[in-house]
Amino acid sequence: MTEFDEIDGNNILAQSLKTQGVEFVFGIVGIPVIELSIAMQQAGIKYIGMRNEQAAAYAAQAIGYLTRSPGVCLVVSGPGLIHVLAGMANSQINCWPLLVIGGSCAEDHEGIGGFQECHQVELSRPYCKYSARPPNANLIPVHVEKAVRYATYGRPGAAYLDFPANLLSAKVSNNLVQYKPTILSPPIIFPNISNIKSAAELLIQAKNPLIIVGKGAAYSHAENSVRNLITTSGLPFLATPMGKGVMPDDHNLCVASARTFVLQNADVILLLGARLNWILHFGKPPRFNSGVKFIQVDIHPEELHNSQQASVAIQADIEAAVDILTNYLKEKNWRCSRKEWLEKIKDKCSANKKYIQSMMMDTSVPLNYYTVFYHIQDNIPKDCIICSEGANTMDIGRSILLNNLPRHRLDAGTFGTMGVGLGFAIAAALWCQQYKPQKRVLCVEGDSAFGFSGMEVETMVRYKLPIVIVVVNNNGIYGGVDENVWAAFQDSDSLPNTTPPNCLSVNIHYEKILEMFGRKGYFCTTTEQVSIAIKNAFKDNSGPSLVNIMINPSADRKPQQFEWLTESKL
Repeated sequence: MTEFDEIDGNNILAQSLKTQGVEFVFGIVGIPVIELSIAMQQAGIKYIGMRNEQAAAYAAQAIGYLTRSPGVCLVVSGPGLIHVLAGMANSQINCWPLLVIGGSCAEDHEGIGGFQECHQVELSRPYCKYSARPPNANLIPVHVEKAVRYATYGRPGAAYLDFPANLLSAKVSNNLVQYKPTILSPPIIFPNISNIKSAAELLIQAKNPLIIVGKGAAYSHAENSVRNLITTSGLPFLATPMGKGVMPDDHNLCVASARTFVLQNADVILLLGARLNWILHFGKPPRFNSGVKFIQVDIHPEELHNSQQASVAIQADIEAAVDILTNYLKEKNWRCSRKEWLEKIKDKCSANKKYIQSMMMDTSVPLNYYTVFYHIQDNIPKDCIICSEGANTMDIGRSILLNNLPRHRLDAGTFGTMGVGLGFAIAAALWCQQYKPQKRVLCVEGDSAFGFSGMEVETMVRYKLPIVIVVVNNNGIYGGVDENVWAAFQDSDSLPNTTPPNCLSVNIHYEKILEMFGRKGYFCTTTEQVSIAIKNAFKDNSGPSLVNIMINPSADRKPQQFEWLTESKL
């Protein structure tokens, strides 16, 4: 192409994305973005056609989390954009980079009832860091660079760019288009040294110190630094759901089995990229010691002192802060020697593990959650990426399905979003295909959660993604009923008024979905069947497998000291 040739908006946009390092686009095509999707492929970007806009957004943001470069979600105008708002909100609250590109009604049709006319820029703005419509084709590269930069720099999040049909088809002289350079990696924010010294002194003086490793530490790729700190200091640690794997779950200083005990009794807690939100009970009594002192390390200054006043608040890159803190503790020749604290944690972990062990060994039919997850864990590759969602399925599975590598667990996250699992799994499988071809993906779903995006199984088949899906089936949301109770509901003359809202149909053979695509699924009711099915599923790398495991509809987690989401009663 010479400088005198013309280029249209579709190709300017595709080339701009390629220049900014975009590798994957997930979406559903239609008017006015069909030509755009083809232009993206011609530019060398991998386009993945999904079955639902929400799932496409979940996949795109998961790629963003795994690569630290925004995945793109491509949607059509009007309803297409509205369908994806849930995904944008999840990305924004989860702090994962995402760029949504929406086609929209031609500008000369706006205000007179154009096809799928919608105020898309305004609708998107509450759910993202940047929302704009380029005013002309020449400026497309400027807005693409800015959107990618906003989605990546500082606290990552979502960005939205709007493209009317006439802008995508508009042609301009090639010499008028100025492509922006690829954005540089986000600048590293170094901590205030006096704050690091204050943090170190608090840890040294603490009687019951604890480290909480958050998702921010995983996203920032700070695992080597965090492992060095914990190995050097001997400090016990607890991971948030997606902070798992930054430190191995099977490490001797992991105190996950005594979570309630350590949160209630720690007097100094070092937060590494972990927020004091609902996941950590806002840092308040009765879940935490009323006198606890927090040392907070976060990239986002507005997060500091949120929910609870931090004794030391450090705005910094996690890796930079942890490295300096580790070196300072080494200079002090300090290692945690609070034997009473460490022994109490060890005893509590041991007692809780014994209780869980007894539940895992209960193989009576119908099965319980713990024995199901035990037999899954026993038969999966130890380095697989685990995607999970679905109330008890996710919560109980988190404690038994181990992660010893960072960014190897993707779940409902900070927004608690159901329906993310299959989109996340598709992104993880594509990441494996690109960067770790021998690695596999396990997607563990509750039967309710699976229903949100079940047809994305077809996407997995189409792209030959060897994902192992496990549906833990209890006939309901949180819990359902057995065959006899279900039959009584079905025989009722007032079915809508008698069927409990949490119930789903009983004993559904979800595995048969794969038969539509010429593949084999597995239906399991015993632990022996579970073990055989999981082994066989992981042997098959030609496409997805689905293992449907029936459990007791009344199965629950072990008794908890507090109700879920217990917060301050003061």
